[in-house]
Amino acid sequence: MNRRAFGIGRRLGAAALWLGAAAIVSGQTFTVYSLPASYSQPKGITAGPDGALWFTEYNTNKIGRISTSGAITEYSVPTVASCPYSITAGPDGALWFTEFHANKIGRITTAGAISEFAVPTPAALPLGITTGPDGAVWFTESATNNIGRVTTAGAFVEYAIPTQPTGAYGIATGPDGNLWFTEEAGNNIGQITPTGVVTEFPLATAGSLPSAILKGPDNGLWFTEWAGNKIGRSDTSGNIVEYQVPTGIGYPLGLTIGSDGALWFTEGAITNRIGRITLAGAITEYPLGPQTRSAGAGTENAPTATPYPGWLATGPDGAIWFTEAIGSIVRFSVPTAASKARHPL
Repeated sequence: MNRRAFGIGRRLGAAALWLGAAAIVSGQTFTVYSLPASYSQPKGITAGPDGALWFTEYNTNKIGRISTSGAITEYSVPTVASCPYSITAGPDGALWFTEFHANKIGRITTAGAISEFAVPTPAALPLGITTGPDGAVWFTESATNNIGRVTTAGAFVEYAIPTQPTGAYGIATGPDGNLWFTEEAGNNIGQITPTGVVTEFPLATAGSLPSAILKGPDNGLWFTEWAGNKIGRSDTSGNIVEYQVPTGIGYPLGLTIGSDGALWFTEGAITNRIGRITLAGAITEYPLGPQTRSAGAGTENAPTATPYPGWLATGPDGAIWFTEAIGSIVRFSVPTAASKARHPL
């Protein structure tokens, strides 16, 4: 059982460079929508161009769509056992996703038509994916230490990362017109230009397993440190600050920008919480206990202490939507009391 399968593993902690204020808030309502197969293990999720949320189903080999009212549609990926993982809104009005085991990049239109493109390097295990500043789709190759680029017509280019092995994971477009990515094995944050020039910046926390990454509203690169139990921020020069997650074994994984201007993240495996971090580093946590749940238009899963929240996205309705490995998509309304904050830098 590995982290990509269920989000559990060991904790490797270290002191943070800066500690944010913390609070735990209970009593919030999470609306739970169960997928047809409880073993589907949804992974990535993103807001689509059609006003719905789109997600991957790793175990059942499907791409799912959920409307903001909870209506679910599923589309089977043509390649058997492809294990779709990450998904992003593409530059062409379609959704693009990685097929972890099939070694392909997939494309699905909002009408459900799927195309697949084989990654040139065998057994690359493509993982993270994003739309680049150049109108192409960029992705990480977790097994072959490459960053890949594919045009909307299916033409590939691959660029090697200097550090070996890297375990390249998440990827996002930065405010500087470059792509930024995380290296699980390399314990670095990486930058790659659209022409393939790579620069790497080491993390102070050893063995932190950096995972998700995105451009924050302050133009910083924010990322999760799964084993380091921290949320990190880098500027475009590679100056990194880390903020300790208050819960001792939080395992932060997914990351998104909330409608309140703060960053929201998941804490899977053990604590099962949703976290919020302001741009100044103050952290609030929201437990996912069964007592805080209510079924929406979907069917509620049986209460469980281990829903394994994974990846998350902000929907067009302003709510936080996230996947649970137990086979659910969950909607969480951003508390109205949550305030915006400016980054001190």
